[in-house]
Amino acid sequence: MSLDVPRRSLFAAGMGLTLAGLGLAACGSQTPTTSGGTATGNTSTSSAGDGSTGSGRGASGATVKVTEVPVGGGVIMQSASFVVTQPTAGTFKAFSSVCTHEGCPVTQISNGAIICTCHNSHFSVADGSVISGPARRALAAAKVTRSGDSLVVS
Repeated sequence: MSLDVPRRSLFAAGMGLTLAGLGLAACGSQTPTTSGGTATGNTSTSSAGDGSTGSGRGASGATVKVTEVPVGGGVIMQSASFVVTQPTAGTFKAFSSVCTHEGCPVTQISNGAIICTCHNSHFSVADGSVISGPARRALAAAKVTRSGDSLVVS
């Protein structure tokens, strides 16, 4: 009968939405791991910007000390949802810390890549572009300006 087709379609759609919701819930529950310290070398999982390293939110935006951002690496400002990188000495970049794949927070910076460990997407510290997916879009760029010994991100 014609009532069976819509009922089957409705059931299939409901199951698809349920599974999609479970997948998003699992992705959203990912808790970033942090070292709670200052970034050093080429690797960082620092939580700069959350107050644990003396950085925080200034009057015009999130701030991080210049000395906390390693050359070739960066700092994840978790409380401000930004990543600040220094691809080459004296050049600073800022990006959203929200992965463009499914919205998980990025959690690591290693070997010139900003990494989302939810699904293993890698982004370039130089321009936020995708190095490897599943993400297909670059991290959104943010404005970073130097103010004395601090960087202000907005």
